[in-house]
Amino acid sequence: MNDDLIIAGKPIRSRLITGSGKYRDDRIIKEVLEAAECDIITIALRRIDLDRPDDSILNHIPEGKILLPNTSGARNADEAVRIARLARAAGCGDWIKIEVINDQKYLLPDNQETLKATEELVKDGFVVLPYMSPELATARRLVDAGAAAVMPFGAPIGTNKGLRTLDLIEILVEEISIPVIVDAGIGRPSHAAQAMELGVDAILLNTAIASSKDPVAMAQAFKMAIRAGRYAYLAGPGAQSHNARPSSPMTGFLRDE
Repeated sequence: MNDDLIIAGKPIRSRLITGSGKYRDDRIIKEVLEAAECDIITIALRRIDLDRPDDSILNHIPEGKILLPNTSGARNADEAVRIARLARAAGCGDWIKIEVINDQKYLLPDNQETLKATEELVKDGFVVLPYMSPELATARRLVDAGAAAVMPFGAPIGTNKGLRTLDLIEILVEEISIPVIVDAGIGRPSHAAQAMELGVDAILLNTAIASSKDPVAMAQAFKMAIRAGRYAYLAGPGAQSHNARPSSPMTGFLRDE
């Protein structure tokens, strides 16, 4: 069964998107990507040293992957637009993850500035994937602005707390016509499976893998959990009931009735 994720008309085989930060040694990134079998990897533009290409993090990313530069460090729409255009000029392509954060304690996204940046960059020909607080009105405006996906957080960045915004994400899954990708907060494979069972289209995570004792093994665990959650969603869960229901008939066996 072909079950590719489609973003901006492009089929994506893997529903796991990984980041490239926080690793103790960037040389492990290639092994992580192979274990995760992901097609898209995010990268912060500020981690690309254009003056020292031999030491660039890009050297650790295999060919054929879709680079998804993010606008990490942007505090408003203007800065996000500027970073996106610098990423394009640096040869990172037209895909961009909008990340506008002006709150340094909780690192929560600024939805209003994110919408402004999305509107501007879509007009400029970018494939825009905005990181956002899970709020339906903003998600609808991002769809109208031409976003290729919406990426609500499950919990604040880097906390590994899981789906603290589950009910709000469920509303987006029901109401939004473009891919819904949970970005941030996913800490364990079971969190990812739960989100996929809910019907989200993909998971973006970084800290949970990078901070693991064995990032390669954890990448493989997330890959399997996301597939399991997706298969469960497609299969459809059985109905719940208040009373117990036996799996086999309980009458007419070992006694006359």
